[in-house]
Amino acid sequence: MTCYEELKARGLIAQVTNEEEISKMINEGKAVFYIGFDPTADSLHVGHFMALCLMKRLQMAGNRPIALIGGGTGMIGDPSGRTDMRSMMTVETIQHNCDCFKKQMERFIEFGEGKAMMINNADWLMKLNYIEVLRDVGACFSVNNMLRAKCYEQRMEKGLSFLEFNYMIMQSYAFYYLFQQYGCNIQFGGDDQWSNMLGGTELIRKKLGKDAHAMTITLLLNSEGKKMGKTAKGAVWLDPNKTSPYEFYQYWRNVGDGDVLKCLRMLTFLPIEQIDEMDSWEGSQLNKAKEILAYELTALVHGKEEADKAQEAAKALFVGGGDMSNVPTTVLSGEDFTDGVIGILDLMTKCKLAPSKKEARRLVEQGGVEVNGEKVEAATVTYPQDAFAGDGLMVKKGKKVFHKVHV
Repeated sequence: MTCYEELKARGLIAQVTNEEEISKMINEGKAVFYIGFDPTADSLHVGHFMALCLMKRLQMAGNRPIALIGGGTGMIGDPSGRTDMRSMMTVETIQHNCDCFKKQMERFIEFGEGKAMMINNADWLMKLNYIEVLRDVGACFSVNNMLRAKCYEQRMEKGLSFLEFNYMIMQSYAFYYLFQQYGCNIQFGGDDQWSNMLGGTELIRKKLGKDAHAMTITLLLNSEGKKMGKTAKGAVWLDPNKTSPYEFYQYWRNVGDGDVLKCLRMLTFLPIEQIDEMDSWEGSQLNKAKEILAYELTALVHGKEEADKAQEAAKALFVGGGDMSNVPTTVLSGEDFTDGVIGILDLMTKCKLAPSKKEARRLVEQGGVEVNGEKVEAATVTYPQDAFAGDGLMVKKGKKVFHKVHV
């Protein structure tokens, strides 16, 4: 199976502009491709996972990745899939986020001479002359076509600012610039980016002629991939300080039955034949598939040692016999107690089991919190400091979230 055939078998390819030429280029290791990442936070999340895994696969096949950090486009914000305008970020915040991204990406792709490149589009976008852009690039775009683009669809209903309207032109110009300066011949992006990507391909053809080799591919279900990064209480981050390796493991361990094989194909590096054999798995076998998925992805992001610890902690909590020392733990100090006691709401927020006391209260009142196996009946329940001696207390949120607390 060729590299391109494997990408299709794993469900990663949705649309292409020239499949025959694209597949030939990828299979021969001649693709110089870019994927863009807007630095809207100081950590990547699991919604970026598909793109990172794709970059790793293609680099392993001899192709050269470009991780394009949107330091310039981040000054505007991508309107795709949004009903409101993104918050403006300072230059310092954007640069900090860019630096954090690179450290995380280095776990997936290899940077260096002749290898992967990290490029910040602020390097050229911040230097552009407005009049020159209007004459040189703006003349190549039809406003009528832009207004029909999917990426503007939702924003048109509530009002699209002129600032955001320029995003497509800026993204298109990025492909044009990378093509000329770095020989970038393929761009990848999510299905919600298709219009922006086609804009880049068309700009190259209009400026450099029909024979210019520049192609686009979108990733299947990448918009769903972005949803993977969100939970009801926030994002699942790749930064262990934001989402612990155990929490990361549990996130994948709890994916729906209908998603587990899809995630195994798209996100792991297990042989496709091995995954195909799991198609007939049911019941407890599906749970085994989820454990495989959780372990493989935790090892990929956090390393084998952390994956082993997370697996042991899950075994200890749900099966018995595992190492309890790996269960997520919070250590309280005397300052956390008032008159020798701590309330359940404060306890949950200090353990990061709830983002606020309001949310903690809601969980308690709905019967979703247990301490040492007993349901917490009221939001006013308190625990004395000596209750946390020895093995401490085990707090359970919902059916699957456990947290150990001691002083």
